[in-house]
Amino acid sequence: MASVSTRPVDETPDKELLARHAAGDPHAFAELVNRHRDRMWAVAVRTLGDPEEAADALQDACLSAFRAAGRFRGDAAVTTWLHRIVVNACLDRIRRKSVRPATPMGDDATFDAVAPKAPDPTDAHGVALDVRSALAVLPFEQRAALVLVDMMGYSVDDAARVLEVPPGTIKSRCARGRARLAPLLTHHRNRPGPRNVGGVEGGGTPR
Repeated sequence: MASVSTRPVDETPDKELLARHAAGDPHAFAELVNRHRDRMWAVAVRTLGDPEEAADALQDACLSAFRAAGRFRGDAAVTTWLHRIVVNACLDRIRRKSVRPATPMGDDATFDAVAPKAPDPTDAHGVALDVRSALAVLPFEQRAALVLVDMMGYSVDDAARVLEVPPGTIKSRCARGRARLAPLLTHHRNRPGPRNVGGVEGGGTPR
């Protein structure tokens, strides 16, 4: 096995952190999750629409990533790999329940207890709940594509890598999803703010 750097974990690139974790470093994985937890949470809660379900999916995803780190091939960004695991964890929860995510968001105390403290840009325009409720009516594949592209700022190519489908499929899913969302969100059309459906300021290109 190749030698692993001993530089401090907070100065270590993502891929090296995974290698250090696989080699037995007890601190490397915690640092990796700490770096990416907010965006992993955003993928989960926007895909499932329920903070309690999202918290469970995020826990499942972290456990899967912890166990699978040694199999990471390094042919994609670690962010892409982590978000793929989160999307799969969300899909697994939907399959197990055999129902689509419910639109109720739970009480504020529950949300505050499990959510990261970073602000959601959609809340600034008062549309977060409407967007989540509208997303809940979409098929999972369209919802996942829109979450990554329109809400997380992924390029079509990067979203395709996360979902492991061709870029053309992402474009098709996004187009169909936007067409279904449009009549549900027409009352927000003239409000100021980001062009994307709940986009993240400054984009979100995976590193």
